[in-house]
Amino acid sequence: MNVVEEYTGHVEPGGDAARRTLDALTITKLSVGPMDNNAYLLVCRATNEALLIDAANDSERISDLIGHGPDRPALRKIVTTHQHPDHWQALGAVAGANGSYTAAHPADADPLPVPPDYLLEHGDTITVGDCTLEVIHLRGHTPGSLALLYRDPAGVPHLFTGDSLFPGGVGKTNSPEDFTSLLNDVEERIFGQLPDETWFYPGHGDDSTLGAERPKLAEWRERGW
Repeated sequence: MNVVEEYTGHVEPGGDAARRTLDALTITKLSVGPMDNNAYLLVCRATNEALLIDAANDSERISDLIGHGPDRPALRKIVTTHQHPDHWQALGAVAGANGSYTAAHPADADPLPVPPDYLLEHGDTITVGDCTLEVIHLRGHTPGSLALLYRDPAGVPHLFTGDSLFPGGVGKTNSPEDFTSLLNDVEERIFGQLPDETWFYPGHGDDSTLGAERPKLAEWRERGW
């Protein structure tokens, strides 16, 4: 697995991974599967413990990303952002191969192929080594969709949004009520709490910042679902 160290937020389906190195944490993004799903490997630099966000597909590629040598990170936890099948095709294989604990929101737990070891609610935290991620529940794309927030003490916040927030809008919803719920949560729990320089990492496609998307919020609401 080739890993590009110049991180832009863009990765190609079937192509190289891209790594961003922070003071305490590395974030490596990989596109997997036929739907261009993003899997994110977070590694604590002090402990070499790892957390994976969405074992979406291509368990072999994810294993190659983790590595096979004695110095590979220990994948302790896998968080599934929501219940849609394109985000957990490799969950059983990757968790089984690494002895990883799994986590999800209780409202999205039943469809998963592996029962979660941890149930995550809004306001909870989950750790990767010495680093802490905050759990944000965003209701609408699915009942239990989650985002994870890492507040880098030495830099900007980093937010992993699953399919709830993308550059250009919120994720797909199935009714006007779900759309309103999701946009309300995104406005209140993300844009209302975090600064413009927050970098966010979606479940598909390229990254963006809250500052780049904030001016479009009224347009999104007007556009509707």
